[in-house]
Amino acid sequence: MVQAPPHARTDLRGTPGFTAVKVAMLITDVGFLVYWSAALLGLIPAEYAYKDYDDPVMSDWNYSFLPLDVAASATGLASLHLCRRAHEGGPPQRIAWRPLMLVSLTLTSTAGLQAVVFWALRGDWSPTWWIPNLALLLFPVPAIARLLRHEDTGAPVR
Repeated sequence: MVQAPPHARTDLRGTPGFTAVKVAMLITDVGFLVYWSAALLGLIPAEYAYKDYDDPVMSDWNYSFLPLDVAASATGLASLHLCRRAHEGGPPQRIAWRPLMLVSLTLTSTAGLQAVVFWALRGDWSPTWWIPNLALLLFPVPAIARLLRHEDTGAPVR
């Protein structure tokens, strides 16, 4: 009987839906960078912004997410790049992508949780802010669980 290679049982290549997670990560990480670029350049019209956009405290609250979101994007984009390189056989990247992906997904989920809790405390139930922030909170959870369940073989995720 032919035995499967060791990584076939422990990597995430065959895990259904993991490609979708990587696509969601890419969209989210680029989206964070686009949002913050637009916000910093003052390109977001007030009517499309969050409630009480002109309140300095609300502005401070919003900008408090900048380091978190940029850290999530930087680690996420780096992990996706290293994962692709590992798939192509790049030896130094074989292990590095996995902890970076875990950090990125955790930071993304944390950003979503912070925003959801804040809007709940304020009693603001606008779907414009709830839907994207619930997505940020929830989409990483299954991927985090998968990353923690699988041994670190250094194999890339497909």
